[in-house]
Parts: sequence; C-alpha cells; structure tokens
Amino acid sequence: MKIKWAIFAVLAALLVLVISSGSEAVNTRDVDAVRKKTVLDNQDLKIIDDFIAEAVQELVKTRDFASIAKLRTVILSRKSTQGQYAQQFSESTHRHISAGFTQAQELMPEDRKTKVVVNLLILIDGLEDLRLADLAIGMLKDKNMIVRYWAVHCLTNPPIIQQLNSAGTSNSSPAEAIAGELGQLVESSSPEIIALIARFAADVKIPQGEDLLGQIADTRIKRYADWTVKYELMDSAILKLLESKIPLPSAGPGGPMPTASSSKPEIARRFGQLYSYAIQRYAKGQAFLSEIQKQQLASILVETEEKCISRLLGRPQTTIRRAVERENFTALLDEHNRLLGDETRAGELPSKLNFDYGTSSGSRRTAPIPLPDPPRRPTTPQPDSTRP
Repeated sequence: MKIKWAIFAVLAALLVLVISSGSEAVNTRDVDAVRKKTVLDNQDLKIIDDFIAEAVQELVKTRDFASIAKLRTVILSRKSTQGQYAQQFSESTHRHISAGFTQAQELMPEDRKTKVVVNLLILIDGLEDLRLADLAIGMLKDKNMIVRYWAVHCLTNPPIIQQLNSAGTSNSSPAEAIAGELGQLVESSSPEIIALIARFAADVKIPQGEDLLGQIADTRIKRYADWTVKYELMDSAILKLLESKIPLPSAGPGGPMPTASSSKPEIARRFGQLYSYAIQRYAKGQAFLSEIQKQQLASILVETEEKCISRLLGRPQTTIRRAVERENFTALLDEHNRLLGDETRAGELPSKLNFDYGTSSGSRRTAPIPLPDPPRRPTTPQPDSTRP
C-alpha cells in the first residue's frame, strides 16, 4: 500500500509542486502587527480580512505554481489562537476561499483549474478549521480523484476528527453530516480515498462511524465475491480497524463473562468474512492473480493472523504464516476452517466471539460464504497465419 500511496503522492505533487524561491507578493507587515495585539478594533479586523483576500487572490490568479506552496505557508503561519483574531481569520478564510473556488471554475485550461482547486483544498487542510468543512464537502464528488482525495483529507485529518469528537454527543450533527457525505463515496472512490474514510470511520465517536466502517467492509466483501477487488493490500488496514472494534471477553469474579462480541456481531461477522475471502482468493487464485496481488494477499493473511487473530484468541498464532511460507494451500485452508468454520462446525473465532455468518435455507451458517472460482481470463484470438 505504501508503494501505491507514494505513486499517488507523486502525482499530487505534480499538481502542487514544491516551495521555491519565488517572491512573496503578499504584504504581511500589517497583519503581523495585528497578531501581536490582545484587543482588536474594527480596523484590525479589516487588516486581517484584507490580508486573507489578497493572499487567496494571489493563489487563484498565479501562474507560477512553483511558488504556490510558499503562498500557502504565508497564510498558515498567520493563524492565531487569540479570540477576536481567530474568529475573523476563520470567517475571512471561509469567505475568500469560497470565492476562490468560484473563480477557479472559470479558469482555462482544465489543468490550471485543477491545480488551483487542489491547492485551495490543501490550504483548507492545513488550516484545520472545522468551520471550513462545508467548502471541502462541496468538492467531495469531483470526478478528478486527486481533487476528491484532498477534499476527503480535509474532512478526515486528525485535528478535524479531534474537533468532532470534542463536541461530544450534545452536538454530533457535524460528524454525522460528514459521515453521511463520505458514505456516498465508498462505491466510486480510489483505494487511497477509501483508506482515509475508513480511518475516519474508526476514529470518529459516533454510531454512524461504525456504520460507515461496516459499509466499507461490505463493499470490499462484494468486490472479492465477484473477483473485481482492486489493491488487496488495503484490506490489511480494513481488517485491523474492524478488529479494533470487536470487544474481547472479560473475566468476572466467577470466570469468563459470556460473549465477546454479542454487542457487535455484525462487526465480527464482517471481519470473519473479509478475512475468509482474502484466504480463499489467495488459495483459489494462484493461476489468476498477478505476482503483486499474490504478495499483497500473503501479507494480509500473515499480518492479520499476527496482529488480529492472536489478540482475539489470546495467544500467538503462526499456522497461516507457515502455510503461506511453504505454499501449502491444503494446510492454509485447513487452518481457515479451524479458525473461521466450515459446513460441519463453527470455527474457533466465531465460537469465542459469538457470531455466525447469517442464514442459509433458514439455518444459521457456521461457515463463511464460499468464494466462487475465478472467472476465465479472456483469450486474445491469434491471427490466422494462412491469411495474407
């Protein structure tokens, strides 16, 4: 995953570019003086607004994209926690960045418009101000995946999640609204974007966060089932996030308490089914998968056994690692059945965590849903050598 993210970051960098020695055209002297004050008057507030207006306009209109990172730094370095200043700074950034997005839509060619929009989003991301969330939300459904990536990043970075969580249950509507918007992207976004959404879903402290994580898992499970899943390595992170939501049994005075996952059986079920599909895909797809896909799946199987299965069962597990290292698919599937269950008995994990795999013909499933055989690869007709 790190390799692909690195490639994605390079593509983003081509739009953003790096800090250069471009000249600083924005006047910062007056706003720097205002930042030092403890009480501000109307003239001071106007200076803040004028500074933001000038800086954002420079960012939108510039054709020197090599100096744009420096422009963003100029703006970000003028933030302050002083009450009046911070309030005006937030209001001004919202107003002028919103206007900047509107202006960007008129820019030509398309490449220039995209660069400006991306850099405005990176500015929002750096400002870490929840009051700017609606500006990022407006860009979530952009067809350009780099624009969409940065819009999602604005809403899912750790400081924003911290602000959402600090609001508590008394004011959870912003978190709920963001979760709802992100949920609409799960089916149509790249793995890098899904990874951001999954981390948000796991970290935000609202019930809708867990629902969103479940939605992501369901989408991945569906992709495995029809053999259209892309970038399998992402599922290592998804499985860890699911596992982190599964409560373990606690020992009471009279012995172990009943249920490990009775409060969250759906999370445990998704964990079991997704891990099962990863194992089955690896075992069934040797002639279908590329070497990179095989390596990614092997990494998922081993890391999930070490980091998740071992914790859930309360003891180190290495059988899957040994089977993968020896390419012993019989041993791998035997361990799959022992851990996750088969048609004759429940596996150790469902038995301990008190979950099943739904119903089949009115009976509870003790086994994960089997993965269909891989589709046949399309064959390219060979040219007829007897024809001219």
